Amino acid sequence: MHSKHVMSGVVATLVLLAVFYLGVVVGERRVPAIGQVQELSGTETGMPEGVDFSPFWKTWNTLDEKFVSTTGTTTSAQERVWGAISGLVDSLGDPYTTFFSPAESAFFEEEITGNFAGVGMEIGEREGVLVIIAPLKNSPAERAGIRSGDAVIQINGMSAAELTVDEAVTHIRGELGTEVTLTLLREGRVTPFDVTIIREIIHIPTIETGARQDGIFVIRLFNFNATAPDDFRQALREFVLSGDKKLILDVRANPGGFLDGAISIASWFLPAGKVVVYESFDGKGVERETRRSRGYNIFSDELQMIVLIDRGSASASEILAGALREHGVARLVGTQTFGKGSVQELIKITPETSLKVTVAEWLTPDGQSISDGGLEPDVVVERTLDDVEQGRDPQMDMAVRLLLAQ
Repeated sequence: MHSKHVMSGVVATLVLLAVFYLGVVVGERRVPAIGQVQELSGTETGMPEGVDFSPFWKTWNTLDEKFVSTTGTTTSAQERVWGAISGLVDSLGDPYTTFFSPAESAFFEEEITGNFAGVGMEIGEREGVLVIIAPLKNSPAERAGIRSGDAVIQINGMSAAELTVDEAVTHIRGELGTEVTLTLLREGRVTPFDVTIIREIIHIPTIETGARQDGIFVIRLFNFNATAPDDFRQALREFVLSGDKKLILDVRANPGGFLDGAISIASWFLPAGKVVVYESFDGKGVERETRRSRGYNIFSDELQMIVLIDRGSASASEILAGALREHGVARLVGTQTFGKGSVQELIKITPETSLKVTVAEWLTPDGQSISDGGLEPDVVVERTLDDVEQGRDPQMDMAVRLLLAQ
């Protein structure tokens, strides 16, 4: 998740945040509200024209004068500033744009720099509801039976209805060896149910390979982390040495990762210069940057390929699958993908705080917005809860049948 841009909900920002002019003058009622604010200091960077800030400052001063805590807790002036910035960011209605207070910023930086104590799953937002994008391979979440598409209703008894994605992650993570209880709602089940998971150090897996006896080679890619390009190159070497000509690339329950990983992997199948993805900055695809294949392109027209996708395929997985399909390299089998097609950037607001903000969206080579509902498969095949529990995989079975029929 580090090239300048990061995927699956982790990336860096470019923002123009108006820093309020924080006065320190004590005045009478005739002094404007902004002049009555005390205990704060700051630097004016310019007020946006046509915006009336007086309601904000009147509210600030009214709280100073009137508010009585009934819980015994107190909030410093600086903490109220962090809360005000959070409210400003939340007003955009984007679940992936988040302000991190000092404690949250340190927590976020710990998460993106390596292993951490958690349950091992990716969370996203769909139609205002927190949902599981995918549990990671061999994680506590996967072992506890968490499934892609599960809706998170509560975290340790606390409602998740008003939480952002990053706030939910903060509550789910915790000290190594401690428990977290998630209340989930799953398609096909009438009532919510609880799942209690013990937090562990999470080691993010990358890849698995296997040569089937029917002449089909399977590569399962779990995550587009920093090692994914090298791991995939080794997997392709195994594929070539196997002598097989039919390939299944499985990116089900793959929540994404580094953009560069998607570009690198797509480059093994596409000629140099072919579009892998567009990065659109204006929401219309007019102002955009083109990411192209590096042209490794080692396979001839004899290659027959299917990509397996599902609701847990997000971000870099969707970029890769969309490029391979639209350039005629592979067919997509499974169910609709998650639809995480936005780009975030992270910037320091102060040395202790940061802002993650959506700055662009991903478009497939044909111009389809990945965020607009994700990718529809060429062949729709569901995998039900009963299938999973019984060890059946009708999506893989369909991919095998289609390849053997060619």
